[in-house]
Amino acid sequence: MNALHLEELNAGNVAAANTLSLKPGQDQFVAPVSHSIAEAYVNQESTWPRVAVDGDTVVGFLMGNFDEDAENELFRATILRMNVDGDHQRQGVGTFLVNALADEARSRGIDEITAVWEEGELGPGQFFRHLGFVEVGETEYGETIGKLTVQVHAQ
Repeated sequence: MNALHLEELNAGNVAAANTLSLKPGQDQFVAPVSHSIAEAYVNQESTWPRVAVDGDTVVGFLMGNFDEDAENELFRATILRMNVDGDHQRQGVGTFLVNALADEARSRGIDEITAVWEEGELGPGQFFRHLGFVEVGETEYGETIGKLTVQVHAQ
């Protein structure tokens, strides 16, 4: 794998992001990228859609959300959805995307990020726990809410 880099979702990479494939059985744990693209368009002020690119190949997608005025502090910096292409999983892409959101949170002075996921054998719960996310609750739909404290750099 070449050096990964992050790009804002744009006209040049949206089609590739929309065609990311998952491993069999994983599709039940995450909405299609097309849903996230529509949501990003509607909520342009708070959404943070990004892709991970390896060379010139889009290998992952992250739908983040930043709302510093959110009533619930857990949702000030959130990973709403994340898709890593099935052929590129377990190669650091997901960790790269989580770290990118954490870096953005730090730059905004936010000291924790939240992830929302659905539990299941093929779901992302183990991945998030491995990165240090701690379960702190559930959404009204039964999804797990986890948070990760990130160190804000002194200015």
